[in-house]
Amino acid sequence: MENNKIHILIVDDDNRIRDLLKEYLKENNYIVSTSENAENAKIKLTHFKFDLIVLDVMMPGQSGYDLTKELKKRMEIPIILLTAKGEVESRIKGLELGADDYISKPFEPKELLLRIKNIINKNNKIDLNIKHFVGNAQIDLNKMSIKLAEKIKKINSSEKRVLIKMLENPGKTYTREEIGKISGINQERSIDVMITRLRQKIEINPKNPKYLQTIRGSGYVLWIE
Repeated sequence: MENNKIHILIVDDDNRIRDLLKEYLKENNYIVSTSENAENAKIKLTHFKFDLIVLDVMMPGQSGYDLTKELKKRMEIPIILLTAKGEVESRIKGLELGADDYISKPFEPKELLLRIKNIINKNNKIDLNIKHFVGNAQIDLNKMSIKLAEKIKKINSSEKRVLIKMLENPGKTYTREEIGKISGINQERSIDVMITRLRQKIEINPKNPKYLQTIRGSGYVLWIE
């Protein structure tokens, strides 16, 4: 998942913190919305899909704790709590309510950015125990096979590693160098051959690929409907 597809909601009654974090995260290619309290946050959550919430604990009206408890009952969304420095019991309470992480005020925006990246990357991990679909192709990573048009074709370990990474980040373009590091293949020609083999297993028309495409001058990308 690329940063520019990740939508973050910042909920804090401090205008300065909201504006600072919004500007910093936007500079790092995230989509950012803000709310000054829990009620406004819940309105935005009904209208937009967010990938993560940065939530202040102490706010007028409904607290960050209560909002965390309410949201975790009805949706799967990562929450990072902003807590006062030194309040160990408060941080433990937040984690017990389902928060994914916390950061103590005052903090450096870069530290929050790293925590956001860690959570997003962790949540992007795909489940190897379920079958994944790319168009009509059914991918079974455990059995290392792809089923298309009633035909089953095996994939090797290099192809599996590349598929896992691309399935975790659909729409992201990978350079040949990146694919080489993921697959353990060094020669560019061998990388191209591997992509061609994968297309033959995934695409109905490999010569005119719909899902595993070449981005001229950049590399390869996997699209998922």
